[in-house]
Amino acid sequence: VLENQDLQDSIKPKKVEFHSLNFNTTLHWQPGWAREARDVLYFVQYKVYGQSTWQNKDECWGISSRVCDLTHETSDIQEPYYSRVRAALAGVYSNWSLSCRFTPWRETMIGPPMVTVVHSNKSITVKLQAPRSPYKRKRGSKIPMTNYYDLLYQVFIINNFLDEQHRVLVYEGKEKVIKIQDLRPGVSYCIVAKMYMPVLDHSSAYSSRQCTVL
Repeated sequence: VLENQDLQDSIKPKKVEFHSLNFNTTLHWQPGWAREARDVLYFVQYKVYGQSTWQNKDECWGISSRVCDLTHETSDIQEPYYSRVRAALAGVYSNWSLSCRFTPWRETMIGPPMVTVVHSNKSITVKLQAPRSPYKRKRGSKIPMTNYYDLLYQVFIINNFLDEQHRVLVYEGKEKVIKIQDLRPGVSYCIVAKMYMPVLDHSSAYSSRQCTVL
């Protein structure tokens, strides 16, 4: 029995955590300290906070991977969720390891916007597109993150001639197309943008830079 207890403890998953970007939500965990970790199988359950019964996640039942996609199971974005994982090796099951409480609306990270740059001789037109959630409208298109939050675009210009790292905020607001005027011909400019959420004071990462020479 003691050996079984040791094995149980040695395979018990650690650091069970939700990771979420634009409501694409996965559960991640780390293996216990068992040496045979690659033979361990994992079992995932989830529930809404306050419910008494745990639901099995069928696609993550007896898997060797340490990631489980719970996007569909956490689609009521205002609800708080829990998940838990247990491990099995050679017919011995560990105890469950519990995640922290996870509320998608509060905790998902917002991704950066898509940026397209069109230039004329003294101006740059920047076209912005908000990131999309995995959830679909009836017609099948994915719902943008701007439907779920009051989001602002922040647009920064980098004058490569001056300083690669110096980003100047040139626009903050909700317009999807903005024009940056009075720029110098022959100079290389780069544009980066991010999404900003005032209500939670969150920012996305920067978009990839779009560069152009006027």
